[in-house]
Amino acid sequence: MQDNITKLFKAIADPTRRDIFHALVIAASALSITQISNQFEMTRQGVTKHIKTLEEAGLVYIESQGRERFCNANPKELQEVNKWLKFYEKFWDNTLNSLGTYLNSKDT
Repeated sequence: MQDNITKLFKAIADPTRRDIFHALVIAASALSITQISNQFEMTRQGVTKHIKTLEEAGLVYIESQGRERFCNANPKELQEVNKWLKFYEKFWDNTLNSLGTYLNSKDT
C-alpha cells in the first residue's frame, strides 16, 4: 500500500503532471502524446517522461494504435490517496472536537 501511495504522491507532486492528468480527465477520451505535447511548452520527450511517471502510478494507461500512442486517465487510482487522507481528516476532526470541548469546559 505504501508503495502505491508513494508513487501516487510522486506523480501528483509535479504541477506539469497534474496538468497533464487534468487535461486527460477533462478530455474524457484518449489523447495522443502529440496532442498532449501541443498543450505544453516543452519537448515531446519531456512530456513523455511525465506521462511515464503518471503511468507508473497507475493514473494513466497507454494504448498503441499503429505508430501513435494514446493516453487515458485512470482517476480511480486517486481513491487510494483519498482513503489515506480520510484517516487524517478523522484524526484532525477528533482532535479539534476535543480541543473545543476542553475550551468550552474552561469557560464554565
